[in-house]
This record gives sequence, structure tokens and C-alpha cells, in this order.
Amino acid sequence: MRKALVIGIDHYTSPGSNLSGAVSDARRVFGLLDRNENNSKNFDAELLISEPSNLISRSLLRQRIQELFEGRGQVCLLYFAGHGYTEDTGGYLCSSDSVSGDDGVALDNIMTWANNSEFDDRVIILDSCHSGAAGARATQRSTSEISEGVTILTASTETQYASETSRGGVFTNLFVDALSGAACNLIGDITPGAIYAHVDQSLGSWAQRPMFKTNVQNFVSLRKVHAPINPDYLRRIADLFPSPDYYFQLDPSFEPERSEAERTNPNIPPPDVANTAIFRILQDYARVGLLMPEGQPHMWHAAMNSAGARLTRLGEHYRELAAGGRL
Repeated sequence: MRKALVIGIDHYTSPGSNLSGAVSDARRVFGLLDRNENNSKNFDAELLISEPSNLISRSLLRQRIQELFEGRGQVCLLYFAGHGYTEDTGGYLCSSDSVSGDDGVALDNIMTWANNSEFDDRVIILDSCHSGAAGARATQRSTSEISEGVTILTASTETQYASETSRGGVFTNLFVDALSGAACNLIGDITPGAIYAHVDQSLGSWAQRPMFKTNVQNFVSLRKVHAPINPDYLRRIADLFPSPDYYFQLDPSFEPERSEAERTNPNIPPPDVANTAIFRILQDYARVGLLMPEGQPHMWHAAMNSAGARLTRLGEHYRELAAGGRL
């Protein structure tokens, strides 16, 4: 079982507190979590958003978050976009009826429910001000305590605000990009670690800084997208490269594209059907950074000049996965 609760709160009873992009951010995230790129079911996701005539009270917000972590399954995920608040005793997610901030849902309560949950993986994603307080100990804010299987990804540190633009939250825009495929690996899986890496490298040192806290043995996939390379090709990498440092010797028979002069040159062997089929796979490896032609600018030159190619470090990594039957 994979279940997700996606929350967006724009509307607040306190004057001047309304936001403009949290609800639309939640809708975007819900759409991506609900379905994989091929439209297969991903999370059993529920959307909880504020409306001018349907505000989200503290009791409702607390109840729905607590219910998310109940039961057992593979993964449960909480996404929240809205106001956040922090003080010496900890942080809070603000419901529509929050006035002072500390009358919202305490992050300590959310962490208790997550830490005690029987789901294999519990993922908490917060796009709110001061959200980096999640998981921090009340008596020692610089120390985090999270149970095995818990991952926290927040838009900002405990002391920072989370910014909005006309397109929505700065953090959520990057999060949506990541879920849409910008953070996928070569088999099309998008993990929390890859999402954080995408967000982290996209925000400069002077901008809000995302926080990432995790205690897991393996990252769970949050969404599946079209793989950048044919999975069957990827699984063949250990056969084509018997060792990590293997040098794949090429010659013109691997390359089907050539000029008229090259086609009629008796010193250049014609294309070989079996070799050109292998070369298509090697070109795909090069396209996604798994190998590099050695001493040549492109794979075409490597073949026509009878040079070769070697695996990159990334290629060696995926070769090891293929050799171990983990692809």
C-alpha cells in the first residue's frame, strides 16, 4: 500500500495571512503523485485544500495527518504547502484558523506519528516557513531524532522563510520538476535523495536552503517515469563490458552512416548488421553518460577511426548493478 496526503492552505482567518500559491502547488503535486508517467496508479493520494467557504481547521488538519500514518504498507507520504511557525519549543504547520502560529499542528506531534508508524517508509515534504524544524529535538534544536524509515525534505531551514513566486512556491516548483522526470535515474525511478539533489543544486548559497534528513537503508521510489534509456539495453551493459575497465574496440563496420566517398572506399569495411545493432546500444550509453569514446570527439569518429570506448564512473556503477542482477 502506498498512500499520500497532499495539503495546500491559501486561506486563513487572520487578516493579511492569505497565500496565493499553496493550493495550486498542492494540486500539481497531487497530480504527479497520484499517477506515474505512463498513467499507472502510483499513490492512493488524497487532496486536502482550503477554500474561502471551506477552511481547514486545526482539528481537521491534525486528524487527517494522524490518519495518514495509521495502518501498514510500503510508504506513506505527507506533503504540506502553507504557513509555518517556529518558537523555542518547536515548529508548527498552520491551519486556516491559526492566529498565533503555535495554535497550529505541532511538528513534534507529526514526527511522533511518523516515527511510530508501521509503514516501511514515511516521507514528509514541507513547503512552509521554518519547516527545517521538523525532526529537531525540542531541548537541543541542532540534533534530529528520526526513526528508521523516515525521510524529511523541507523548503527551508528552521530560521528561514519559504518564498513564493507567481508560479508557486520556489521549493515546490523544483519539487514538481524533479517528480516530472528531472531527478529520475536511468531506470526511471525518482527517489527522495535524487529530489533533494535536484533542489539543492538549483538554489544558491544566498537563497533559502532546503533541509534533508533521513534514516533509511534504501530509498523508496516516489514516482516512475519513462526511463532515459531502454532498460533491456541497460541490462546488457555487463555483457558488452566484461570488466569495469574493458576497452571496447570499434571499427568502421559498426557505423552505418558514411559519405559516398567512404561507402566506395575499398579500404573501409562496409557496415555489419550485427555490429551496427550493438553500436546503437553503445551510442545510447554515450548519450546518457555511461561511456565515452577514447581520444575521439564522438562515437562516429571512434568507429570510423577504429578507436574505442570505455565506461565512465557512472557506467561502471550501472555495469555493477547489471552484473549483480539488480536492474
